[in-house]
Amino acid sequence: MHDTRRVRLVLGVLLIAAIALITIDFRDGGTSPARSVGSGIFGPVERVASDVTSPVSSVFDWVTGGPTDDSKIASLQADNAKLRAELSQAQLSKADESQLQSLLQLAGRGGYRVVAASVIAAGQDYSDTVTLDVGRKDGVRANETVLNGQGLVGTVTQVSADTSTVLLSTDASAVVGARMAGSSQIGSVTGTGQSLSGPTTLKLTLFDANAVLQKGESLVTFGSVKNTPYVPGVPIGQVTKVVGNAGALTQSALVKPFVNFTSLGVVGVVVAGPAKDPHDAVLPPGPKPVPTVTVTVTPKPSTGTTGNTGTSGNTGTTGNTGNPGTGG
Repeated sequence: MHDTRRVRLVLGVLLIAAIALITIDFRDGGTSPARSVGSGIFGPVERVASDVTSPVSSVFDWVTGGPTDDSKIASLQADNAKLRAELSQAQLSKADESQLQSLLQLAGRGGYRVVAASVIAAGQDYSDTVTLDVGRKDGVRANETVLNGQGLVGTVTQVSADTSTVLLSTDASAVVGARMAGSSQIGSVTGTGQSLSGPTTLKLTLFDANAVLQKGESLVTFGSVKNTPYVPGVPIGQVTKVVGNAGALTQSALVKPFVNFTSLGVVGVVVAGPAKDPHDAVLPPGPKPVPTVTVTVTPKPSTGTTGNTGTSGNTGTTGNTGNPGTGG
């Protein structure tokens, strides 16, 4: 009880002294010596109070999400966004690497010398075109074949120092000489002018009206004079539907291209054609053909015929003529 009264007495004296010092300092406009006296008296008390209450204040800010934590959260969110961007870039690089490997494998099988490029823009308006990040300084010229790891992409139409424009084989104005794999029937493939936002379809017209055209057959480029604008043997696509009418002068079909034009990334511009036509060597492996088995059916003689044969050839009965009992 005695300690409690002493504490109250000390607090009362300090309170009275604080009020007196504040009053004097206020009257002197903040220049009174009382300010330094008050600092000397109350400074240690303030520091002790700050040391005691600082952990409590930090806990309160953590619970209520104070400004310090807001800045930390913002910093963490920025770090996460950066990590997501780096991860996306890494995944994109892996996809590009995979496309590049496929391109080099196809070019190797066909004997094509290519300049690898990336698609950096898609065409506008109604034309199916893309822009590549290679140009004259990379050895690219107009009227050169463009392909990727799946097959024919198109042909170069315009070239600048650093970029080039490619007319895709899906464009309505694109015409490609084609050859049927296996049968070697030739014709032309034209684009249908469909946009790059969905499935694409090409149209095949064979020059021989008597040619046999079946669903599932594959096409490759026939090749142009001096390999311009198309080199030979580049896979084009597969027949999905035969649309020729009986008595028509030509055979027609719809073709699904091997190239997925909605996901073009890494492509190759063929700057030098093959030494010889690769024919069907560049086509992707397909299902093995089912061997044709010819079965010859030999008809069995009927029961009645067998009986007649036995009667006609009943030599034993005739030979038994010497047997009187049988003969009689």
